[in-house]
Formats: sequence, C-alpha cells, structure tokens
Amino acid sequence: MTESWQYQIRIRLAPDHAVLARRDPSNEKLAAINALLIRHDALMKCQYDAFADYVAQAERDGIERYPLYRWTRETIENPAKKAKYLEAFTLYVNGDEVYDKALADALEADLRSLGSDAILDIRKFDTNPAHNPQPPSG
Repeated sequence: MTESWQYQIRIRLAPDHAVLARRDPSNEKLAAINALLIRHDALMKCQYDAFADYVAQAERDGIERYPLYRWTRETIENPAKKAKYLEAFTLYVNGDEVYDKALADALEADLRSLGSDAILDIRKFDTNPAHNPQPPSG
C-alpha cells in the first residue's frame, strides 16, 4: 500500500517585504507575488500570525483543548523566534493548508521562476510524520 501525502509550500520574505505582506498585502512591491498567488488560487498567511491566532483561540476556548498551546505561546513570546516567524509565510491553496503534490510542485516551480529578491527561501513540506518533528509533549 502506497501512502499519499499532502504538501505545503512555505516562503521566507525579506524583512521589508514581510512587513508589507502583513500590513499592506496589496502593495505594488508585492504585485508579482500576488499575481502568482492569484493564478494558483493561493493565499499567504504569516506563520507568526497563525501562531498568535492559535494562542488567542486556545485562550478563548480553554487551553486544555489545545495540545500545542504552551509551545506555541512560548514561541511567539521568544524575541528570536518571533523575528523568524514574522518573515515566514505558509501558502494556502484553494483555502487548504495542505494540498496534492501536483499543486505544490507547480506553485513551487512558479515561485522559483519569479526570481524575486523579495523571496529569500522556498520550502516544500509533506505530511509524512517521518519527515516532520513530532509535537512537544505536555
């Protein structure tokens, strides 16, 4: 039996572009990236913002229902990690956080072909647990 993994593309933006992506996503300096995202029915979400949203939701609903609450809160409160995650963006395709390999491959290829100095790094991740760190315990 062959496993069928899902994939996700994450990018790291240059600091000035990361600020724009969070505060003024339609800024002209992001036009090439935005056009590419539209072609792929994709959206960018800052990983710091996603972590902060998770913490806020956990605090509203009760942290006992959110196993990664403590780790996530410590991460966003750590200045070095905060700086890192403010520049990191997860790409959602068709509203999904993970998607088929063909979609991820096409998105990754088009991002690489942009040759944009705004994008410092492009990474593709899969859902195979053997390739991903396990959540912290407790």
